[in-house]
Amino acid sequence: MDLQLSDRVVLVVGGTGFIGSAIVDTLRTEGATVVAAARGESADVVLDASDDASIARALERVRSEHGRLDAVVVTAAPAAQTLDQSRLSDPVQVAEAVEGKAMAFLRVANAVIPGMREAGFGRVIGVSGQNALLTGNITGSVRNAALLIAAKNLADELAGTGVAVNVVNPGPVTESPSAEVAAGKPGESSPQQIADLVAVLVSPRSSLSGESIATGHKVRGAVFL
Repeated sequence: MDLQLSDRVVLVVGGTGFIGSAIVDTLRTEGATVVAAARGESADVVLDASDDASIARALERVRSEHGRLDAVVVTAAPAAQTLDQSRLSDPVQVAEAVEGKAMAFLRVANAVIPGMREAGFGRVIGVSGQNALLTGNITGSVRNAALLIAAKNLADELAGTGVAVNVVNPGPVTESPSAEVAAGKPGESSPQQIADLVAVLVSPRSSLSGESIATGHKVRGAVFL
């Protein structure tokens, strides 16, 4: 299937990371012009998603060099392994985690949406996580759930405009995901599997909006209505 990405410009925030780099490579293979954004100098463009001015500078550079911006994928967030396991219910850590993930997504989305609305087309993709569906880790649950809720609100606000907002919701991410899925747990997925789904969602051929789509098996033994 031709995903019709050959004339599309995509910004991947967190594009040098474990998941982000796979997304960048996959979209480039599909023919898209991809700009990898991150805080470090190794990125195509420097972008700090905690700083509105940094986001504005990065977007100005993308539009100046490429003349348009069709899609943005936000995968930038501190890794789950960096969370202090002894402070999972600490309000300070929870607030910091929400800022680092959900608010980073919302800040970038708010910056790109006006131009997409004007163009009558756009794709905004967030990468969250199935921790949003599980108890036992308040920090992980709240930061991921906040991203899901923000994305659904944006999608509903943009209904009928040509701008779609969706979330990819992986379980544990590893280069070699196991086929086994334990009861009460999500299945594993690889960065490439996440990237393949993102490629479909940024495509003009996708009509989905307001969705949260799991990669890997969605939590085994639970029904979400």
